[in-house]
Amino acid sequence: MAIENEQFEMILMETMERTDKTVSVLNSEYVTIRAGRANPHILDKVLVDYYGTPTPINQVGNLSVSEGRILVISPWDASMLKVIEKQILADNIGITPVNDGKVIRLVFPVLTEERRKELVKQTKKMAEDSKVAIRNIRRDAMDTLKKMKNNKELSEDEHASCEKEIDKVISESIEKIEKLSVDKEKDILSV
Repeated sequence: MAIENEQFEMILMETMERTDKTVSVLNSEYVTIRAGRANPHILDKVLVDYYGTPTPINQVGNLSVSEGRILVISPWDASMLKVIEKQILADNIGITPVNDGKVIRLVFPVLTEERRKELVKQTKKMAEDSKVAIRNIRRDAMDTLKKMKNNKELSEDEHASCEKEIDKVISESIEKIEKLSVDKEKDILSV
């Protein structure tokens, strides 16, 4: 049954927005986890000083993957080589840059079985943290609905229908999180 209540529509929209944001944050965190293959996104959080402005590496040069496990950074300005190399070392991404005077290479080592298991644990913890955030979003929405019912803004039937709608949104978000987690786990464990 469709609820014709503007306040509920606002609650539903806010819930959907917050859950989508939570899933999106998890996805962006997963992208930065290295799984043995060269991944340009590992450098997303690394900012270099480009003429006084903190700038992402992908905006000061080209990033390309060669041979599957080597990430090549070709800065547009050769004077940026040392700056980029220094910042990658400072941000401690777990890979030592190799500067040959023209480009910087990041050689991704093959992950050991132990490291893969460690990364899987890390991804599962991230997924669980995201699920907790989703459950908190659900709690907030349910509290608001309860207040509306107590203030006689919603009838019992409307309240029950609203709760079902919120639960549906929450369930979909948790399924998305689980799918992301399973996909990332497969990616990490594939040799």
